[in-house]
Amino acid sequence: MSIEKVREYLKQFNKDNKIQELNESTATVELAAKALGTEEARIAKSLSFYNNGDGAMVIVVAGDAKIDNRKFKDYFGFKAKMLSPEDTVKYTGHAIGGVCPFALPENVKVYLDESMKRFETMFPACGSSNSAIELTLEELEETSKSNTWIDVCKGW
Repeated sequence: MSIEKVREYLKQFNKDNKIQELNESTATVELAAKALGTEEARIAKSLSFYNNGDGAMVIVVAGDAKIDNRKFKDYFGFKAKMLSPEDTVKYTGHAIGGVCPFALPENVKVYLDESMKRFETMFPACGSSNSAIELTLEELEETSKSNTWIDVCKGW
């Protein structure tokens, strides 16, 4: 169901025809990179967090990046806490393995991390554990309706 929501959502940007549904799983960075024939760093991980008691937020980061708890707290003013699997579905409408920055409820804010800026294109999921779409950073910014670019990662 979620991939269909994403397909419908991406129609407004004329990107629905770019979604790739694969026979292999794309549920993890490693599996997605293998299935798409690209490096792990170019997989856009959509990480979902509690938004300090006010719903949820999604931060999209490069596949080789990890959240830096100090940077996160300095930017947002509270400690990073990822959504539970149940709350991930409840707040984002997507199950783990298919979380993406598309077709989210209005109150879920999307942020894009600087770790992706070293690439021309990235591969975010499209609502299922076997889907992806290749987008330029500008297309990702537009289609995700992101709030802003932030720097909350390390390790890349």
